[in-house]
Order: sequence, then C-alpha cells, then structure tokens
Amino acid sequence: ESAQKGAHFIELCAQRGIPLVFLQNITGFMVGRKYENGGIAKDGAKMVTAVATAQVPKLTMLIGGSFGAGNYGMCRRAYSPRFLWMWPNSRISVMGGEQAASVLATVRRDGIEARGGSWSADDEAAFKAPIREQYEHQGHPYYATARLWDDGVVDPAQSRRILGLSLSAALNAPIQPTKFGVFRM
Repeated sequence: ESAQKGAHFIELCAQRGIPLVFLQNITGFMVGRKYENGGIAKDGAKMVTAVATAQVPKLTMLIGGSFGAGNYGMCRRAYSPRFLWMWPNSRISVMGGEQAASVLATVRRDGIEARGGSWSADDEAAFKAPIREQYEHQGHPYYATARLWDDGVVDPAQSRRILGLSLSAALNAPIQPTKFGVFRM
C-alpha cells in the first residue's frame, strides 16, 4: 500500500512541478506470500515507473540502509537524481550481508545434501564469513563514493544546508513536463 501511495505522491508532485527529495533508509520491498497477494510487485513497479518518468528535480540522500528493489523505488543513481548524497553510516547493496550469506549457504547446503554429503556448522560459518565481509566492504559509503556512484559523503549535521543548496541549483534549469504512461491503479 505504501508503494502505491508513493506512486500517487510522485505523480502529483510531477504534475505540479514540485521537486522530490528522497531520504533513504529502506530494507527493500516486503516479501512473502501475503505481500505478493496484496500486490507489492505491481505497486512497487508503479512507484519505480513514477520515479523513472518524473521530470521534476529529484534529490536523494541515503541516511541509513538502502537495499533491494526499494533502492530503485527511492531514486537511486539509475533513476537520475540531480544529486545523490550519503551519510557516513549509510549502507547500500542488493541485500544485507547476512541475508546474502544465508541465501548462498542454503543453496550450497541443499546442493551438498542432494549429492548425499553433509555440511558442518563450521564449514557453513567459514563459507558465510567472506560473503558478509564482501558485502560490508562494498556496501560502505566510501566504497560507493570512490567509484563516483554518488555525489559524496556528507556530515549529517550539514544535510539541511546541502539539500537547500542542491534544490537551489536544481531549480535553475527549466522543468520539463512529465508524461506518465498508464498506471493500472
């Protein structure tokens, strides 16, 4: 339901020429049968479409975690925010390191057991440790900034000033009209 509300809000802002500011602290869209039956895939797609097609200035600041498809729905780099900033405590990746390690370990364990083998808890822990380490390393804001995936790491105390300056700069360019496709809402 929140993804659909987000899509409506983005559409209204785009129609009125109001810039969008995304403050990301998102673990991703909800998963599971209950949410899938509730339409999260459809509603999430609406929000991603709204973000992708809105022509108003979009500013994104990662203030916490940014994981999964929610990362895209909240205007990550692929969706052309005019500016994208990160706090030093933020993290970004497809999923959290522990979740990734658990998924990969489950696949590995199932494969070993299907071949008639066994996998000890120590083997599993040794398998998971480098995966968690890689996700922690590559999800760090300095890793992202060093690769120019964002516009820099900012001191949280300076966020208001930086967002204000960014909005001022973004509003110096004309805002093109937004042409949304058909939303099946």
